[in-house]
Amino acid sequence: MDVLLPSRWRGAAAIFLIIAEIVVCQALIPTTLDGPFKPSTRSFDPSLRRGSADLPMDHPRLKKNVSGNFPQQIALALSSSPTSMWVSWVTGNFSPSLLDPASVGSEVWYGKESGKYTDKVRGNSSVYSQLYPFEGLSNYTSGIIHHVRIDGLEPGTKYFYKCGDSSMPAMSDELVLQTMPLPGSNSYPARIAVIGDLGLTSNSSSTIDHLTMNDPSLILMVGDLTYANQYLTTGGKGASCYSCAFPDAPIRETYQPRWDGWGRFMEPLTSRIPMMVIEGNHEIEPQVAGITFKSYLTRFAVPSEESGSNSNFYYSFEAGGIHFIMLGAYVDYNSTGAQYTWLQRDLNQVNRSNTPWLVAAWHPPWYNSYNSHYQEFECMRQEMEALLYQYGVDIVFNGHVHAYERINRVYNYTLDSCGPVYITVGDGGNIEQVDVDHADDPGKCPSPGDNKPEFGGVCHLNFTSGLAKGKFCWDSQPEWSAFRESSFGHGILEVVNSTYALWKWHRNQDNYKDDKLGDRIYIVRQPELCTNSSTSKGNDATGKGSSIANGAPALLAKWKWFISLPFILTTVM
Repeated sequence: MDVLLPSRWRGAAAIFLIIAEIVVCQALIPTTLDGPFKPSTRSFDPSLRRGSADLPMDHPRLKKNVSGNFPQQIALALSSSPTSMWVSWVTGNFSPSLLDPASVGSEVWYGKESGKYTDKVRGNSSVYSQLYPFEGLSNYTSGIIHHVRIDGLEPGTKYFYKCGDSSMPAMSDELVLQTMPLPGSNSYPARIAVIGDLGLTSNSSSTIDHLTMNDPSLILMVGDLTYANQYLTTGGKGASCYSCAFPDAPIRETYQPRWDGWGRFMEPLTSRIPMMVIEGNHEIEPQVAGITFKSYLTRFAVPSEESGSNSNFYYSFEAGGIHFIMLGAYVDYNSTGAQYTWLQRDLNQVNRSNTPWLVAAWHPPWYNSYNSHYQEFECMRQEMEALLYQYGVDIVFNGHVHAYERINRVYNYTLDSCGPVYITVGDGGNIEQVDVDHADDPGKCPSPGDNKPEFGGVCHLNFTSGLAKGKFCWDSQPEWSAFRESSFGHGILEVVNSTYALWKWHRNQDNYKDDKLGDRIYIVRQPELCTNSSTSKGNDATGKGSSIANGAPALLAKWKWFISLPFILTTVM
């Protein structure tokens, strides 16, 4: 029998249950306020395989399932505003000859009701080629790649849409998109998925399947997407050869049809959830005349012009109360260059009242205790770290290293409560297998001549203070490395309010229940302790550190004794 409580009782009961849930959750999940954490390593499970083979091109998830010029590889991306969205897709087949981009139109129809498309907008289209100066390597020209920006959308609203060319007719089936909420201190996407170094293997499939189960509102892809440049050079099984078919080739062949397969592999997810990408080293893909990054630059729409960077290698965007900065590690990052100048300007324009959270992402990590890529991008850190610290970046996401690692708040290799939380998630499932060796393992410290970056200089250094003073590697897990594990997986960020965000790392081998996560922690902002007069515009949304719920401290003191009662725990859990 339902019991109807007076309205004032119902309000009090609702607040009470929220507080109860907070207390119970806080008892189970650590926060960064509990740190810095003692370094912890979960060893690689020897019962698991370190990797799996590439999916073949005739795999059902990679095969083309539309005919003619109907859209395929449909993907969404955010613009710089919650009132705009990019829609991208491909029509036709790749071929050795150049297609006419104008031969197929670029249209998006959309509206708030299914089957009722009140607005139509057109965009642009292009093709690209990947050409090689060696007989036997496969030249490639893409299908027609379409990009359409929809403007004038309402924030936090569901829209139904179709894309294609209505004159043929060749329009897609009806799809659904959801715009981001307006910026605000209490306005956030429900869940943000973070993936790196994905590839197209069986492990990649597991990652995407489990990520889909977590129902994200937004996806961050932190570089190394398809591994197209290793499909023929590894024979699909991770073999270590420069070019298995043509060992004398002067350039590494990148098998471009893998990009098409990857677009189809991702389409069930990206056609309804926006994905924001940044380049990794596997996107470099050199070809004739020194041309690089052609696939990445042509296939993805990012808000470069909208954010003032005018470069797809680095840009920014907002999703509710979060300002995201996507940086390029494979273009000039020096303090005298265009990217640094743009970054400084972008950071200075961030209003922390509207977007309290400041999140950055790029491909190679600065803080990394694995043997692989150890200190590889130390030059980039030395150029940019001070600027990110000055403006109070809260979280940094990286890939590149094929394992998971969460770093204590740090600045310049020193534990610092005002530094960002760095998280490496380069464990998406690619062909190169999971990394298991640490630089502090006996005999595993790289030599200073190892781990040279594919772009930029070498700035390897010995530590000047702490337990590793005078050494290139630590003798034990570094104090700034909070937790690390060699497993494939993905992460989910759930921002609760202007102060608390829940980070969860899901391992592929787990059952993906709350009690079987690889890692989880509340990341807590403390702007009152880390205010800098030269930081971003606007006061912090809270003006001081707040609890997970407004007014929680006093209520917790009043009610905490009551939480232990069994019927309350039963209600909450």
